[in-house]
Amino acid sequence: MKRSRLEICVDILQTVSKGCHKPTRIMYKSNLSWIPLCEVLNFLTSQGALEVRKIGKKREYYITSKGREILEYYEQLKRMLTERTGFPRV
Repeated sequence: MKRSRLEICVDILQTVSKGCHKPTRIMYKSNLSWIPLCEVLNFLTSQGALEVRKIGKKREYYITSKGREILEYYEQLKRMLTERTGFPRV
């Protein structure tokens, strides 16, 4: 089954929050190809969920407080759907 854009964003936020900061590593851990990864990283950065730090010519991505908040809301929503409605676990 194809992942939604929301699921991809959450996967990337979770990956970065676990200490994976380099784009190539994020790409492999999130199971994405390069172009879609760059699009989502740019989106998450523009929304303030990720922060880019340039180290020389390299870029590293770090989760912001807003990114952590998004993950918390996502987890709350998952819990609510599974506990109250019997919705299958995601």
